[in-house]
Amino acid sequence: MDGKAGSEVDFKGAVTDFVELVAKALLSGIGVGVAMGLAILLLSTAAQAASANDARTGTLLFHTSQGNTPAPKVSTEVAVEVTGMIARTRVTQVFHNPGAEYVEGLYVFPLPEKAAVDHLWMKIGERVIEGQIKEKAEARRVYEQARSEGRKAAIVEQQRPNLFANSVAHIGPDERIEIRIEYQQSLAYENAEYRLRFPLAVTPRYDPLPGPLHPTLGFPGARGEREAIPDEPKAAEARGLQPVMHPEYEAPGRGGANPVDIVVTIDAGVAIGQVVSSYHDATIEKAAGHRVTVMLFREQEDADRDFELTWKVAPAAAPQAALFTQRNDATDYALLMVVPPQPTAAEMAAFQRMPREMVLIVDTSGSMQGPSIIQARQALEHALGTLTDRDRFNVVEFNSIMRPMWPATLAATAQNLEYARKWVRALQAGGGTEMAPALTFALDGRETPGMLRQVVFITDGAVGNEEALFKLISERLGGSRLFTVGIGSAPNSHFMTRAAQFGRGTFTHIGDVREVNEKMSRLFAKIEAPVLRDVTIRWPDGTPVETFPSRVPDLYLGEPVMVAASARAPLGTVVVSGTRGNQPWSVALTPSADAKSGGVGALWARSKIASLMDEVTRGADAETIRPQVVKVALEHHLVSAYTSLVAVDVAPSAPAVNPKAVMVKASLPQGYVDGTQLPQTDTPAMLQLLLGLLALSAAAVFAVAGRGCGAAS
Repeated sequence: MDGKAGSEVDFKGAVTDFVELVAKALLSGIGVGVAMGLAILLLSTAAQAASANDARTGTLLFHTSQGNTPAPKVSTEVAVEVTGMIARTRVTQVFHNPGAEYVEGLYVFPLPEKAAVDHLWMKIGERVIEGQIKEKAEARRVYEQARSEGRKAAIVEQQRPNLFANSVAHIGPDERIEIRIEYQQSLAYENAEYRLRFPLAVTPRYDPLPGPLHPTLGFPGARGEREAIPDEPKAAEARGLQPVMHPEYEAPGRGGANPVDIVVTIDAGVAIGQVVSSYHDATIEKAAGHRVTVMLFREQEDADRDFELTWKVAPAAAPQAALFTQRNDATDYALLMVVPPQPTAAEMAAFQRMPREMVLIVDTSGSMQGPSIIQARQALEHALGTLTDRDRFNVVEFNSIMRPMWPATLAATAQNLEYARKWVRALQAGGGTEMAPALTFALDGRETPGMLRQVVFITDGAVGNEEALFKLISERLGGSRLFTVGIGSAPNSHFMTRAAQFGRGTFTHIGDVREVNEKMSRLFAKIEAPVLRDVTIRWPDGTPVETFPSRVPDLYLGEPVMVAASARAPLGTVVVSGTRGNQPWSVALTPSADAKSGGVGALWARSKIASLMDEVTRGADAETIRPQVVKVALEHHLVSAYTSLVAVDVAPSAPAVNPKAVMVKASLPQGYVDGTQLPQTDTPAMLQLLLGLLALSAAAVFAVAGRGCGAAS
């Protein structure tokens, strides 16, 4: 029996216990309230066990029906090598099976949303196994056959673009298993600063309730039913490969669950200026003017918040344009970056004279409790402070329901702004994460002539229905621009980044209260000034080129053009042009010998796969897109929605025995308040069943009371 079936059995048993407790209390005539309280607690525990969307940092889960025993994680090491604009990351985690039986495990881990995962390496005891890329169904068949034959095997499957699962078969008694995942990614560059993020925790995700919006609200919309792409992520979940089957969480600072060690080596090729570890204490050593090594100050750090590293190059070396290329067989791959010039004071003044219609959306769900809601309130107040009497605005909060401050935007008068500040300061966090009604309300497709319509969306992104929300944004955006602000120590960066992409806006991450003013100031400096419009890229004449994104969006202050390209002929000079203010602007780039870089082809393939999956989100036939994704993924040895890495040992090494279940504790993201996330992660079925049972219990209580009154009369 797999873990999912075990959870269902546990929950059925809890329901039986609930009925028995209430029935005994009713028959005895005493203790109804106490019995119901205990029974509800019992059901809550079972509901937690059955929850399928609470992925945290890397966790090894062992599947059987014989219960769950914590398994120690020996070590986690992350090694990142940065060369120019590209980072190669190796994640190694070592687990130990302390039991006396063979086990099968599921290891779930977050990665950056644009990671091109291309390597699996597994060591069990003295045996080393390399992974091979195969179509998902074939990889699963190979893995299950090996498992049935008693052979050690592992398979890496994508559940979401930033969430992966590794199943491991036949870990022997007292054996140690070492799993290494490798991936490629391009760095973020903004405001003359490079940024590298490595996710160490995942905020619990909420499954929205199906059905129409609550009728009493009076606004059109839907609750965002889950519309998963076939095989991604629902097929894995249907097999029981949920991120966490029986969650056990360790509160931050209470024992070092999931400790991690991180080392980053940077070779910028030019002089490096200031290097900053945003959220962890780190040792920074400069080996040369252009080489830096960064290590966590504590050898084993709690994995309860994302790791972020930023650095700047010397001002004279700050890139205005860069072109990295890679030759692979008969194809040239390129990664193009162009940083537009700073706008002049006159240009900034011209942009700032245009009035804005701004809708501020804020997440007040249970996952936003603690420091997150404080950051959100401060971010809102900062946003309100940027408005003038020429602007219009509204504020919308959402948790289990949506609550707009006003039915429509109003003028940003002093009186209205003061009312809004008081409204914002009273916001509290609690409940579910029903994003769809708020987005539906804000993205109404209307445009106000002569005004820039901007929607600022402040959230931790803790939802499981990303694809449905992307589709909603794409369909309802109209003339608006959607800017996402990620709040908390471990926001869902995949959702935040892609939502901004579909919304033709930008993503800003705020991981600490002290960053609110600086990062919100940067954001509003951006949205007041699109520096470059109508951006086009002209490749050498006669060279067939495939680029992603195919259309470059407007560029905002401090943001670069980032394009991945492939060509069936050597690339020559590339010209990037656009409109700066009212004047044409362009720059020419010619590949040079020292701009060669490994991994560019994998990054292009990852971008193409993401673009193809976006077509499915927009309504294209998934069965038409699927073979295109498979072809690119197999050619470039990448894990995708439709391909997996599988590693199989040659000889059987395990007897046919039932596995034993154990699980490594997972850390809650830093800033979470103990116990506050339970309502946020309840599944709709659990919630409805609990409400039904409570209603039945209440009816039974009234029935007993009624019989008592009848006897007295």
